[in-house]
Amino acid sequence: MRIAIMGSGGLGGFFGARLVRGGAADVHFIARGQHLEAMRRNGLRIEGPEPLHVTGLNVTADPREIDGADVVMLCVKLWDTEAAIDQIRPLVGPQTTVISFQNGVLKDQYLRSAFPAQQLMGGVGYVATTIAAPGVIAQTGPMQRLLFGEFDGSRSARGEALLAACLAGGIKAELSTAILREIWQKYVFLVGLSGTTTTIRKPIGPIRSDPQTRAFLLDVMREVVAVGRAHGVALPEDYAQVRLQLADDVSPDMTSSMHHDLQRGNRLEVRWLAGGVVELGAAKGVPTPLNRAIADILALHAEGGTP
Repeated sequence: MRIAIMGSGGLGGFFGARLVRGGAADVHFIARGQHLEAMRRNGLRIEGPEPLHVTGLNVTADPREIDGADVVMLCVKLWDTEAAIDQIRPLVGPQTTVISFQNGVLKDQYLRSAFPAQQLMGGVGYVATTIAAPGVIAQTGPMQRLLFGEFDGSRSARGEALLAACLAGGIKAELSTAILREIWQKYVFLVGLSGTTTTIRKPIGPIRSDPQTRAFLLDVMREVVAVGRAHGVALPEDYAQVRLQLADDVSPDMTSSMHHDLQRGNRLEVRWLAGGVVELGAAKGVPTPLNRAIADILALHAEGGTP
């Protein structure tokens, strides 16, 4: 199985390194800039709870240099989605499977507009990472998990093959028969975590401990649940409360990639996270005032710059 990883940062780099270690797949990284050059020279180093160093990587800035792929894992930041889709087109033959492991739910709408539906699978990635230096990815918590599956709920041969490659590399992977629900389950927590940590500019610990900010977190997630249910996703009505329990169980130092991006003056994914909730809510007539507030508060930071 030849796997091309479009976007070799915290998510793609972490799971790609594990796929390389497992040896069950021919892995090709697509990267850019100093990160690309460091990966060419020194390989990819993962620091943290599960340290790993892989060398001799297949890495390029140009997907046309890769002779096709069985699976393309889309792992770029959401603002790069349209450009990334154009870049991976030379890799996508009639039998290629494209899976987005990006944040949010709008990502798959973009893929459906670009490729035949039968070539798509759904994906969810869980890992707390950041690029510590070119060629170095810091894992900031023990959680790491990949879920993927067919949108029709079937267990396919291509899904089983990817699962075997992931498990060989020590990835905590699952082949899901309800991937759309899994995508929305992550979306509920991610919108709450990213929206609160980035606007309040604190990690989850103090947010969940203060009654006022705890209630804010819960209500932000309740809006996401209401929107998902309006779109026919099988989320329990009280699912936000379930996600609040997860917020209580994670490390108090946990924050979001969007919070990191704000601190570093990078672009933000708010347009597709809180902003996505607003957009999808409007389509079904579901009010989303708190997510609208988050999107509005962060609007002047969305393109990056001094926080």
